[in-house]
Amino acid sequence: MADHTAPLTEAPEAEADRVFHAALGRLTGGLSPAALAEAWTDWATHLAAAPSRSAELARKVADLPSTALARTASTADDVRFNAPEWRRWPFNVMAGGFLAAQDWWDTATAGLHGVAPAHARLVHFGARQWLDLMAPSNYLWTNPVALDRTVEERGANLQRGLRHWQEDLAHLASGRAEADPDYRVGETVATTPGEVVFRNRLIELIRYTPVTPEVKAEPLLIVPAWIMKYYILDLSPANSMVGYLLSQGFEVYMISWKNPDAGDADLSMDDYVDLGIRAALDAIEDHLPGQKVHAAGYCLGGTLLSIAAAAMARDGQERLASITLMAAQTDFSEAGEITLFISEAQVAFLEDIMAEQGYLKADQMAGAFRMLRSNDLIWSRVVRHYLLGERTEMNDLMAWNADATRLPARMHSEYLRHLFLENALALGHYHVGGRQVALEDIDTPLFVIGTEADHVSPWRSVWKIGRLTQGPMRFLLTNSGHNAGILSEPGHRHRHYRTGEVTEHALSPDDWVAATPAREGSWWPEWAGWLDERSSGQRRPAPQAPALGPAPGTYVLIP
Repeated sequence: MADHTAPLTEAPEAEADRVFHAALGRLTGGLSPAALAEAWTDWATHLAAAPSRSAELARKVADLPSTALARTASTADDVRFNAPEWRRWPFNVMAGGFLAAQDWWDTATAGLHGVAPAHARLVHFGARQWLDLMAPSNYLWTNPVALDRTVEERGANLQRGLRHWQEDLAHLASGRAEADPDYRVGETVATTPGEVVFRNRLIELIRYTPVTPEVKAEPLLIVPAWIMKYYILDLSPANSMVGYLLSQGFEVYMISWKNPDAGDADLSMDDYVDLGIRAALDAIEDHLPGQKVHAAGYCLGGTLLSIAAAAMARDGQERLASITLMAAQTDFSEAGEITLFISEAQVAFLEDIMAEQGYLKADQMAGAFRMLRSNDLIWSRVVRHYLLGERTEMNDLMAWNADATRLPARMHSEYLRHLFLENALALGHYHVGGRQVALEDIDTPLFVIGTEADHVSPWRSVWKIGRLTQGPMRFLLTNSGHNAGILSEPGHRHRHYRTGEVTEHALSPDDWVAATPAREGSWWPEWAGWLDERSSGQRRPAPQAPALGPAPGTYVLIP
């Protein structure tokens, strides 16, 4: 497999281009202007050659006033305009006019024959970004809720909003996430007792202190994603997955990835396999000789676990008793909305940015995700924080989400190219250690979890692992999204799931849903029971290994 990773040294003219692209990326949030221009040019060229579509759009322009009046009756269907204040004139007409313009752009950008599907989606996305920016709900003089609040409070809401804006601007300028004294790593979150039992350049391995007199014979290794800090799986004591697993009699190990800096630019996907999963398994082997391990991977950690499992199967190494994949993709042919930002032009642009920095910064990665949900994650925040003068109350999940990480340049380039652009893992072209691996070599039992509202790892994409491996597979689909669906502790309200064996690989995911009844409650006990069935018995907890320090360790504290 060809190595597309950009070299560290280049000809002077190429280096100048790279520096320019890196500077440009700081202004565009990491989005490639070339990728956007390519998509808009494709769309505009085909629109110019479609006189019937142009005529339809011209008619819709002429009908905009009447359409706007007609749309006033349905403004409450849009969350931005569902407050009763939006029923008053002239605000109802403003909202109706905005929705009519939105309908016009939907007609202009959708279903134009000949436009590349990826370009069509990107143009539609770009149009929606501009529309979201121009929504009347975003501005004081066109938002009746904000105007009424300003009159009621005699402008105190705007004074608070100005203070909030200044605070947010200061945090943005500092490049550091807003700290919340109620959520401190190791004090109020990530508090489950344990010790760091291994450390190398890339990971710390945490062994959590067992809480039951006996534990399952096979320990459980959790591989979190390194695009996030591990403690989403050990948040507050009430919703800690680690704490729950300990209570069920498992001996739990957790990989805590180092937050990389410019000195880690050369770390590769192979390094994440070798210094990450293989090193963790070797450390557990030293502690529990000859014992197989249950392994669970979350998000990108699950993708890496699949890669490592395929490499171990290729090499005849039988180290895993079971594999659990939580919201983790292995086939990237339908990888969700994030593929809007993944093309050859976009990846090349990011490679230039990363070559200059040595890594991809958290805000450059998070910006794309925020834009995919701009109404929820950007403009609703603007209205609430700055116009209404309210602050969104922090919770542990939000505090964790603000504690972002970076991605090493080489690894991220390989990840985007080999997995997203080439889909090499699903197609059997992926290499580990210079040799090809195949998911079909994996015959270890699989427990695969998807979440219904996942926009990062769509559940139908997660499902596809069953078509690529040989072992028996239990699939579980839970409600909520990529993070909240995984945090589904017993007692959590409004939780349901479906689960069952996937014995017919020809069965479609939607057919499986139709045939699998929903169950109320948390999916965690279902998973714990499945792991228990695949454990070989009970044993006394192993003697405490020599510790390098208490959990949560030091790597998780690197800002």
